Amino acid sequence: MVSEGTVRIRQLARRRSERVKFGRFLVNKKVTVDEIMDRCGARTGAQAAGRHVLAIQDTSELNYQKHAGRTRGLGTVGNGSDVGLFLHPVLAVDADSGDCLGLVGAELWLRTEGKAADYRAKPIEAKESLRWLSGAESAQRHLRGAAHITVIADRESDIFEAWARLPDGHLDLLSRACRDRAVVQGGYLYAALDKLPVVHHYAFDVPAQPGKRAKRCANMELRFGQVTIKRPRHCSDPDAPLSLTLRAVDVREIANSAGEDEPIHWRLLTTHPVDTIAQAIQIVDWYRQRWHIEQLFRTLKRQGLDIEASQVETGAALLRLAALAVQVATRCMQMVLARDGSDQPAIRAFQPDEIPILAALQPTLEGKTEKQHNPHSQGSLVWAAWIIARLGGWNGYRSESPPGPITMYNGLRRFATLAEGWRLAQLTQPPPSSLKPGLLVCTG
Repeated sequence: MVSEGTVRIRQLARRRSERVKFGRFLVNKKVTVDEIMDRCGARTGAQAAGRHVLAIQDTSELNYQKHAGRTRGLGTVGNGSDVGLFLHPVLAVDADSGDCLGLVGAELWLRTEGKAADYRAKPIEAKESLRWLSGAESAQRHLRGAAHITVIADRESDIFEAWARLPDGHLDLLSRACRDRAVVQGGYLYAALDKLPVVHHYAFDVPAQPGKRAKRCANMELRFGQVTIKRPRHCSDPDAPLSLTLRAVDVREIANSAGEDEPIHWRLLTTHPVDTIAQAIQIVDWYRQRWHIEQLFRTLKRQGLDIEASQVETGAALLRLAALAVQVATRCMQMVLARDGSDQPAIRAFQPDEIPILAALQPTLEGKTEKQHNPHSQGSLVWAAWIIARLGGWNGYRSESPPGPITMYNGLRRFATLAEGWRLAQLTQPPPSSLKPGLLVCTG
């Protein structure tokens, strides 16, 4: 699936017997999502050794309501009526270089019961929100060799039990505040942040989000400080401390720079030290990397792998398929994050026999001018990403918008077809001893 760039069984299988084998694999009870993801996490852990890793986690639903008539064994999704499943991956990104290192892991589950009346009183271990702790724990388990881990997530991860249990000196948390928590200093968190002085003004680019917002330059004002939050009344852990001291970074967009869009306002909480403006800006920049996991979900769905159109008919098989599909989407993200100058070798994302195929394709994708030549060192991942982007339809000019995940996905699909043709040509080429003098052989 990774090498072919698709999760559609009918496209992967070359004959009926292969299609049957794929189907048997997906319904085999001995094939577990946990083992698939543990193997994936181990590979990523090897790439992460010695690095500061941003472990970015989030949740998305896969909706199969269009196939509800023939699909069985699924749960409900967010609206409470459509059928589907939930996916919660943890994506590893190098904090310094921006390289995508791979998946740390992923949880997948079916929601088969409604929300209990006493949900708030239940322990965290009995709630779906445990996934935020489990995702961070999978990072701890697989990234032991990393120099440091920063777990990044959006507002749903703002859970007191997570702040209390997870940070350990090797792992820090960074999350957007979800709750206006009571603070020991008196009053509540949001009001305390409003009282902080503005210490800096700066700007950054906000990427376009199709159907929601256009790309723009956001003018921001920055505040930061220290807050001590009280243990909430509904905290399910009796051993949790009565209070926790965290660092807060408040970054707000000046309204007139947002145009018709809603201005950005992020209240970020972290266990990292934040004593200077440079450290506060670093926290904001790390949080902005959360966009990569949104792009991962986009690649999984309609514009990319279109996993929600799968013909697989059981919930258990669809869970296994999603565990494989998220690895395919991650390869696209490796290409996207490599485009800006990754010093990783191409072998991190390609098979050894694919490197000469990339080299052979390069001259066919370069233009006549220097601006349309691949400027990167042959054999590097950024060199390979340039070739894949060109195959996906990018025009090659650095002055244009950089290639995104869908362009990379289309390029990888086209490369898979060309690579298969190359391999077939090598298999069918007559041995040198059988060639007659003067006979020209086309090898593709």
